Amino acid sequence: MRIRILGCSGGIGAGSLTTAMLVDDDVLIDAGTGIGDLALDEIDSIRHVFLTHAHLDHIAGLPMLADRVFDENFSVPLTVYAREETLQALQDHLFNGVIWPDFAQLPTAQNPMLRYQVCSPGDTVTIGHRDFYAVDVMHTVPTLGYTVQNSGGAFAVSGDTKSNETLWPVLNACADLRVLVIEVSFPDEMAGLAAESGHYCPRTLARDLERLKHDPQIWLTGMKPGEEERILEQVTQAVPDKNIRMLSPGTVLMI
Repeated sequence: MRIRILGCSGGIGAGSLTTAMLVDDDVLIDAGTGIGDLALDEIDSIRHVFLTHAHLDHIAGLPMLADRVFDENFSVPLTVYAREETLQALQDHLFNGVIWPDFAQLPTAQNPMLRYQVCSPGDTVTIGHRDFYAVDVMHTVPTLGYTVQNSGGAFAVSGDTKSNETLWPVLNACADLRVLVIEVSFPDEMAGLAAESGHYCPRTLARDLERLKHDPQIWLTGMKPGEEERILEQVTQAVPDKNIRMLSPGTVLMI
């Protein structure tokens, strides 16, 4: 299993692309602005999108993706998997015929190119040789993290979250957890804002990492542009015994 990081920033700026990960060549986890760096043939191969939640930095590229892959004579639809609340937000505020065409009605309502599939905490979706398991996490809107398992092991994506009681038991149950991608948006100096907006800061992430019984590669994501080096330094100082690195667009993780 190959995971290519397309975007991993919590905002925009030169070189900053928001969250999107390409799993092999057909599955996205989140659809931020990072998908704009894909070649057209790479975009055309995508048929599954797992969303963590409905915030714009995680869905901004989805309308353009739907537009690009749309084909009246399609053989495989584009399916979006997310919590019911996230899918409803897409329908109400994005694919509503005002902000963007409703591709869930095109080319016909009976046979649309864009399909929605509810994925609730505890659900497993199997696509080919990969099992995507949905985990409830704690953010300001209903949010999922995911573990993805194949014969080579598992990797996990936290989604946007602050300290929680739900993610860590699931991670500890993954005996072959190889990679953990986890967000930490703000430095410790902004801990109050981090808590209020439903994000980790280095201090709170370090406390939760103490619960992790495995020793996977840990990759930090979702950091606010301009704060990356300070956040990385604070996390590595707080957790010196963990294998912690910072994601950047173009990083490839192999499981």
